[in-house]
Amino acid sequence: MKRYSAFAIAREAARYHTGWERAWASPKPKKKYDVIIVGAGGHGLATAYYLGKNFGITNVAVLEKGWLGGGNTGRNTTIIRSNYLQDPSAAIYEKARSLYETMSQDLNYNVMFSPRGVIMLAQTEHEVRGYQRTAHANALQGVTTEFISPQKVKELVPIINLDGPRYPVLGGLWQARGGTARHDAVAWGYARACSQMGMDIIQKCEVTSVRNEGGKVVGVETTQGPIDCDKLGMVVAGNAGVLAERSGFRLPIESLALQALVSEPIKPCMDVVVMANTVHGYMSQSDKGEMVIGGGTDGFNNYTQRGSYHHIEETVRALVETFPMVSRLKMLRQWGGIVDMTGDRSPILSKAPIDGIFVNCGWGTGGFKAIPGSGWAMAELMAKGHSPLADEFGLNRFTEGRFIDESVAAGVAH
Repeated sequence: MKRYSAFAIAREAARYHTGWERAWASPKPKKKYDVIIVGAGGHGLATAYYLGKNFGITNVAVLEKGWLGGGNTGRNTTIIRSNYLQDPSAAIYEKARSLYETMSQDLNYNVMFSPRGVIMLAQTEHEVRGYQRTAHANALQGVTTEFISPQKVKELVPIINLDGPRYPVLGGLWQARGGTARHDAVAWGYARACSQMGMDIIQKCEVTSVRNEGGKVVGVETTQGPIDCDKLGMVVAGNAGVLAERSGFRLPIESLALQALVSEPIKPCMDVVVMANTVHGYMSQSDKGEMVIGGGTDGFNNYTQRGSYHHIEETVRALVETFPMVSRLKMLRQWGGIVDMTGDRSPILSKAPIDGIFVNCGWGTGGFKAIPGSGWAMAELMAKGHSPLADEFGLNRFTEGRFIDESVAAGVAH
């Protein structure tokens, strides 16, 4: 596969762009693979990529029931940060953030990583104490963050209103190397790199059941026929519970719709990401000028991928207090993604009760920021049987009462 470069662009311009190759192949499935990854979103493709890059395992198929990156990878607000309180969380998210820094060079694909910085607003005295505590924990974890004053917040975000009628801004937790990336490009870059290594990415191939013999996985039944494998990775986000039941075991997760929207494009006015957990809204400005706004999850379990009026009203009403200019914008579009939530709001990276099956799920509302770290850890878990990044996130923590409770630590499940 030809490398992308300025010289390649010039060459193709000279011949009217007739020589570009397909970014990834679309083969028919083989009868057997060493590893099958179910789910061609960011986490699944990253797992396949690091299996090949770090461990030389390339006889891999990535199966996707829809189109590549058409699930949560294409339905999020692209925030990247690692300022978590709990040590296991900070470790895997910081690994992901650091991999995002060099991802475009590693994949030879521009994922538009923008380390513009992330502010988590403190709008109550409780949040002030909580974020100061997190800043101290991050210092011990090697994660660079700082608690900043309201004046510094205003300096970084001139359009913000510090004196909200309900929730004034009392400070914020600032991570200068956090930011955003282009969600589609992350999936496309990993897919191209996997295809280049000889892996098969098979779209419109739904897994209908999982076959096991003597307690060990031997293959899957799909809408494109049976496929055998030695190891199976389940990386299907909100549909993890469904696929687990088809495999003969249950997972301690629930699925809900998480909603977001974007405004009409406007001139550049905000070059950082702002998260306001007290009013539960977060906002950044895309490269196209749209204000990207995220809200909360539905209050009931569901598998819908569309938004709802009451969540838009609730989220925008809260943000209008902090960003009065939002009141004058028109909404361009809205959407929902199916998120998989565990009881402690931390992910599951674990061996399953069936030998040879590995599960990666439970990322809740914070999956995009974890993609490269999740893939790195999952690949190591599948190749070696354990990973230092994944060991604390096993299924056994729920039976042992060893929770990693980020929802309590952060005050919000992001």
